Amino acid sequence: MDCKIYAAVSGDVWIRRNGGAAGSGGFSHESEHDLAVMVRDFLENGSVGTDSWCSSDSDSGFSDLTLLAEKISYYKHSMDQYESDLLSVVRSLVQSVSEKDFQFVNTSSCNASCIRFLLVKLLRLAGYDAALCASKWQGCSKVPGGEYEYLDVVNHNNSGNSERLIIDLDFRSHFEIARAVASYDAILNSLPVVFVGTLTRLKQFLQVMVEAARISLKQNSMPLPPWRSLAYLQAKWQSPYQRQLNPEENPVYISCSSDHKQCNGHLRRLQSSLLSEIEGERLLKPMNTDNHRRMKLERWRHSSFRNL
Repeated sequence: MDCKIYAAVSGDVWIRRNGGAAGSGGFSHESEHDLAVMVRDFLENGSVGTDSWCSSDSDSGFSDLTLLAEKISYYKHSMDQYESDLLSVVRSLVQSVSEKDFQFVNTSSCNASCIRFLLVKLLRLAGYDAALCASKWQGCSKVPGGEYEYLDVVNHNNSGNSERLIIDLDFRSHFEIARAVASYDAILNSLPVVFVGTLTRLKQFLQVMVEAARISLKQNSMPLPPWRSLAYLQAKWQSPYQRQLNPEENPVYISCSSDHKQCNGHLRRLQSSLLSEIEGERLLKPMNTDNHRRMKLERWRHSSFRNL
């Protein structure tokens, strides 16, 4: 049987037989050959534990993951005003995209880049210095070579300086792991659906999520797979990249909507996840406001006691 091992975007291993269809896997554009070799070596070296296949939290693991969850919550809300405003704009633009818009994307076949193409166009029309970034890196040591696509926006401030912000439309998928314990899933679901922020802030998320994945996998006697390592994740956004301001300069009408099945499905999932996230934030807002008021009251009380 001629089988080839591949890794999907989520990091799960699957098999393609006799050159059959390989599925979508188009969002990360990673090197299939290098990644397949890495997955095969990982499995052949007996790295997957067999002692425990449960997905429950141990006491120590739960405590560690709770601390990491608090860090994620802090990083998620530690945005400056420009980042916060840009995130709101990106959310609104994603919600405004319809499947009909994909018919005008200049591509011979849909490789799941259509949403990014459209978002770059919409952001530039809104006055942002946005671009599609295609990164590529050579393999070294335990990090295989690969490619990845994401968006960026360069903020040119009044002082003449500029700051580059990363936009990733499928952020949670980078951290999906096998047999995750419940507390890890809770952290994963607390991540922003769409990441908007600086490389420094992005690295903070990556460091916490890699450690959380390590703890979760350890509870099932499983090591951290190489494609979830910090070095591999950082390579996606920190490797040399080409910045494309107009990824589709000459739109071509494509009458067959089936040519965009990948993007249609991804758009529906993305919009649904964003709606759930926004609704969750709306429900939590009164609670957060009450907590903020209580904290201010406690600080006022302590200050008053000190002055007595």
